[in-house]
Amino acid sequence: MKIAAVFIIGFVGFAVLMYILQDTLIFFPVRIGGNTLQVIRKAYPTAEEVVITSADTINLRGWLVKPAGSGKSPLVIYFGGNAEEVSWLIEEAHRFKGWSLALVNYRGYGLSDGKPGEKELYSDALSVYDYFVKRDDIDKERIAVMGRSIGSGVAVYLAQYRPLTGVILVCPFDSLVSVGVKHYPFMPVSLLLKHRFDSISRASSVKVPMLALIAADDEIVPRESSLRLIEKWGGQHTLKMIEGGHNTLQEYNGYWESIQEFLAGY
Repeated sequence: MKIAAVFIIGFVGFAVLMYILQDTLIFFPVRIGGNTLQVIRKAYPTAEEVVITSADTINLRGWLVKPAGSGKSPLVIYFGGNAEEVSWLIEEAHRFKGWSLALVNYRGYGLSDGKPGEKELYSDALSVYDYFVKRDDIDKERIAVMGRSIGSGVAVYLAQYRPLTGVILVCPFDSLVSVGVKHYPFMPVSLLLKHRFDSISRASSVKVPMLALIAADDEIVPRESSLRLIEKWGGQHTLKMIEGGHNTLQEYNGYWESIQEFLAGY
């Protein structure tokens, strides 16, 4: 009985600790300093720095990279992973062939102010969209969203509440609950999790075309979690299995080619 009591107390204590610390287990903000900013400015002088004010007056900072010689261009809005500072994609912007690329860091990431959270990321996604759709140099009839890992949840949310041309999901999941259960099978994840990113509850209501890119050896997101989301999608959808792991699939054949082929259709 004493052993059982110790076990129960220890388990409850660990569960409480997990609940308290879950923000730090889900979000890994990557900041950049002034020196890094100067390097980016020097290396990519055509990347426009943007500052977008959120609904709660937080400054979100990032870049707009436009294709060479373009006037009004279609736009891809990118939402990264939970440990991703998005300026690295400036170097890859040419791969989006004719599309402008919006790279705005989550609050708390890069040079953006504030602290990340699920509802905050959702609200900020709407602010980012609303900022770009009002610009004269953006073709508001052709705006696509691309979300990677936790960013797939943000992308699906945006697709439910704003008109989009298409959705690209990289290593997506149906909900963070199912991912958490995979990694913590002994924990009551559904009871503890505050940031649920429940994309599957929205998927059937989103009717725009979707491209899903799944890593063949994804060590973070279970394949069945991705497939459940894809199966529930309300519009046309295409699945591409790419070599590599959760953080490396962009290095393998078929990743950029699949994105280019998808965007070329619009």
